[in-house]
Amino acid sequence: MTRLAQTAGLNDIQQEILSTVRDFVDKEIIPVATQLEHRDEYPTEIVEGLKELGLFGLMIPEEYGGLGESLLTYALCVEEIARGWMSVSGIINTHFIVAYMLKQHGTQEQKDTFLPRMALGEVRGAFSMSEPALGSDVSAITSKGVRDGDEYVLNGQKMWLTNGGTSSLVAVLCRSDEGHPEGTAPHKSMTTFLVEKEPGFGEVQPGLTIPGKIDKMGYKGVDTTELIMDGLRIPANRVLGGTTGRGFYQMMDGVEVGRVNVAARGCGVAHRAFELGVSYAQQRHTFGKPIAQHQAIQFKLAEMATKVEAAHAMMVNAARKKDSGERNDLEAGMAKYLASEYCKEVVEDAFRIHGGYGFSKEYEIERLYREAPMLLIGEGTAEIQKMIIGRRLLEEYRFQG
Repeated sequence: MTRLAQTAGLNDIQQEILSTVRDFVDKEIIPVATQLEHRDEYPTEIVEGLKELGLFGLMIPEEYGGLGESLLTYALCVEEIARGWMSVSGIINTHFIVAYMLKQHGTQEQKDTFLPRMALGEVRGAFSMSEPALGSDVSAITSKGVRDGDEYVLNGQKMWLTNGGTSSLVAVLCRSDEGHPEGTAPHKSMTTFLVEKEPGFGEVQPGLTIPGKIDKMGYKGVDTTELIMDGLRIPANRVLGGTTGRGFYQMMDGVEVGRVNVAARGCGVAHRAFELGVSYAQQRHTFGKPIAQHQAIQFKLAEMATKVEAAHAMMVNAARKKDSGERNDLEAGMAKYLASEYCKEVVEDAFRIHGGYGFSKEYEIERLYREAPMLLIGEGTAEIQKMIIGRRLLEEYRFQG
């Protein structure tokens, strides 16, 4: 237990869960993370350990075999896991978003079918909005689902699926013009389809292809892929919630909690970077004393720790807001924006403290330096967060003239 990033008001169960996760991270993730990351190897044993801990069902209600915990508990667990290796937190996050969307918006049959197996980690989720020609402009989606009797036929190409290969259930956002006349606003003619598939790469079922992993600068180990639908047929009862035209709102609800998750990842990576920086600063000597005794390094450590604390506080606030049932897009946007930006800055400062050794793959900070940039764009760039924040502020502080 360290002084930084503590959370007041947790109950005994939350504290026990966090203690268990922190112990798992220290013993099972940190010692092997860099080695696995350099090999771009999927962390199978780590994932199996998380399944045994019940992490895949952390927020799934108890009636479906989960732990029924809050978003705050989940976010704090993600923070701990990202402190060990951010890629592992990504494996859980996409699964969690799909489970959350099912819990909030699924039909009873969909909940009964998927949630118990998702709680055990037997079914693992991924979700898909982006396409090769678009990122944050969700309204420009061209993938389409067309009704054909008791089925829908899906066509299109999706991009940037975390868990694209290892997942067995993908929530895919497509256009669906059925029942939505020409001229309907784009966001009102979108539907989320629940696509079941076999894990793996290539043509995993007729009409559905998952090409090989995208080679990335960082965020390795976890598989990031495309998804290509060419005449993919799925049953009509796999429309999330049973009604077309609601997909945009369902996905945005999932993205809100996803942004809290990305903020938590930023907090965890920044915390680990601070730990590495403050430790190295006390071991490295220059001019006859540890560099930690130089005022310039102390200033840097002070700034890093303050950023870790500030990002953590905003992340906790956003999670608690969502748990209360209130709208939290403002708080989630602020937390995601601040945590990702501060994470980049804290990691870079730790990198600078390491000097030339920070450039060596033998040191953990090198991995963090390549991982932090993903947080700047995941779940919406800083510019998108600023747009969300700005619009919400104008709603809250509307000028009365």
